[in-house]
Order: sequence, then C-alpha cells, then structure tokens
Amino acid sequence: MPKLENPVQLAVIGAPHGVRGELRVKTFTADPLVLGDYGPLHARDGRIFEIVDIRPANTVVVVRLKGVNDRNAAEALNGTELFIERSALPEEDDEDDFYHADLIGLEVRDETGAAIGTVTAVQNFGGGDILEITHQGRKGVPIPFTRAAVPQVDVAAGFVQIDSVAAGLVEDEEDEETGGGQ
Repeated sequence: MPKLENPVQLAVIGAPHGVRGELRVKTFTADPLVLGDYGPLHARDGRIFEIVDIRPANTVVVVRLKGVNDRNAAEALNGTELFIERSALPEEDDEDDFYHADLIGLEVRDETGAAIGTVTAVQNFGGGDILEITHQGRKGVPIPFTRAAVPQVDVAAGFVQIDSVAAGLVEDEEDEETGGGQ
C-alpha cells in the first residue's frame, strides 16, 4: 500500500460495540455519517479499512468494517486513527470555511505581518473553533477562531493573521488605562 502523501485524520476507532465486530468510532467530519463516502480509510501502519455499514449512536457512530467479524478483532483496533488523502476531500464552498488539517502548521502573524507563532491544533469544545498556537515559546495558546481575532487566513500563502488584542495576546491599552472597563 502506498503511503498517503498528505493524510487527513477523519476518525479514531473506539471500543467494540457488541460481539459481532462492530466498533464505536469518533469522527471529525461535520456529518459523521459521511465517513464511508471518502472511500477506504487508512491506518498509520498501512492497513486499509472499508466501511460496510455505519449508523449514528449518541456522540459516535457505530461502524462495521470489512473483515472485522468478532469482538476480539474489534478490540484489537481500539485507538486506531483513520486517515484519507487530503485530495479526496471536496473543496470548501465558502471562502470562510477551512479544513482543520489545512490550518494546522500555518504561520501566525500579528497586525504588522511579523511571524509570532504557528497553528498547532484546532479545537472545538462547543463554543466555536479555537486555534491553538505556539507563541513566545509557549505551546497551546488558545485563540478564538473568529473574524475579529483572526481577520485573515491565507492557506495558499501559509499564514493566518491575528489581531493581538481581539485574540487576547495583549491588553488593550484603553482598557488598561481605565482599569479594564470597570
């Protein structure tokens, strides 16, 4: 099997579901049920998986994979990350929509255009996307992924530009002078 050139993680396999080889799978797709629409899924170790059946179940989907027919086989897959080639993903229709995989690794620039860090992860805990960046040697610095905090994203050029005040990296001088608006 050829190694994926630009892998994008779509899911991670969790615990077995029942005794017939079904698996709980956490997906990172907007619609979890489209996981099988991208074709075969690849594991880091080169194994390829084909989805035979998929159905929703609470916060995950329950998946049946070709060749996984019992609980023991399913248990052996717990924790396996599933990938596809980036080129298999459809292009985003809206210029303000981005795949998380396209944002990770982008250079972070401030208002002046100076490089101040790198996007290391994209999280969403229910209140909207959060960019995690390295900044001044600190890892995991959260930046709200809003137009105010991140006014420019240029995936092709390899950077995001942030507003340092809106992103919470520096204090607003006006707020500082007035005691934080209190």
